Amino acid sequence: MDLIDDKLATSPSNDPLGLALLIALAAHALIILGISFDVSRERPPAPERTLDITLVQPKPEPKEVDKPDFLAQQTQAGGGEETIKERRTSPLGNPLANPNPKPALELERSGAPETTPQPKPQLIATKKAPKTESTPPPKPIVKAKPRAKLDQLLASTQLEIDRLTAELDRRTLSASQQDRRKAVNASTQEYKYAAYLESWRSKVENIGNLNYPDEAKRRKLYGNLLMHVAVRADGSVERIRVVRSSGVKLLDDAAVRIVRLSAPFAPFPPEIREEVDVLDITRTWQFLDGGTLFSSH
Repeated sequence: MDLIDDKLATSPSNDPLGLALLIALAAHALIILGISFDVSRERPPAPERTLDITLVQPKPEPKEVDKPDFLAQQTQAGGGEETIKERRTSPLGNPLANPNPKPALELERSGAPETTPQPKPQLIATKKAPKTESTPPPKPIVKAKPRAKLDQLLASTQLEIDRLTAELDRRTLSASQQDRRKAVNASTQEYKYAAYLESWRSKVENIGNLNYPDEAKRRKLYGNLLMHVAVRADGSVERIRVVRSSGVKLLDDAAVRIVRLSAPFAPFPPEIREEVDVLDITRTWQFLDGGTLFSSH
C-alpha cells in the first residue's frame, strides 16, 4: 500500500495511464488478499455407540401340588384352560383298545392294572343237514378220432421208409469195405435187388400166415407196423428192429417171431454178393382183421 501511495504521490495527477495502472494493482491486491484456501479434508463424524439391554425375569419355581392330577417325568405347572382332565395320547395309538382308561395315578394306587373280562364262548347247537346221495359227475364225451385213409397212411409210410433208406445209405457209405451194406425197400427198382426182395417177402408172408398168433385172432387184433431186417449174404439174420410200433405189443412180438421162423433166407446171388455183404430191408407189415399177414410196402 505504501508503494501505491508513493506511486500516487509521485505520479502526476493528470496522467491517465498511470491512474489506470494504479487502480488495476489495487484491485488485484484486494482479490489476492481476500481469497483463502482450506486444504484440510473433511472427516466423517464418529459413529455413536449403542448398548442393548434385555431384562430377564427369573423363572418362578413351580409350586408343589399335594394331589397331582397326573404323574410326569418332571414337575410342570399346567397352563391349560380345559375343565376336563384328560391324558394326551399318541395319535398312533388305538382308541378302541380301551375306550375309558383309568388315570395312571389311580392305577398306581390300586396296585394292579384293570383287566377286561374275556367273553365266554357260547355253544350253539346246529342241526346236521341230511345226507344226500352224491351223484357222480357226468363223464366227458370223448369224440372218436377219425381214422386216416389208407392212401394217406401208405403215403406217410412210404415217406418214412424213404427216410430210413436214405439214412441206411449214409451208414453204408461210411462203413468199411469188409462190411458193405445196401438199404432196399418196396420202391427199389433194380431187378437183382427187387427179385431177391420179392422172394424174401413171399417167404415171410407164407410163414406168417401159417403161424398167425391165435390170441390176435381170438381178440380180433389188427394193425400195421414198420420193421427193419438186416440179412447177411449167406441168408442169416443179423438184426431185427421194429421201427414204428402197431400200438399192440402182441402184434409187434409176433412179427419179430415170424421173421425169425422164416430164417435162414436164400443166399445172395453172385451179382448181389459182388456189391454188398448185408441187405437192410425195411417193409410195412399188416395184420388184417381176417387173420392174414400182408406186406404192402
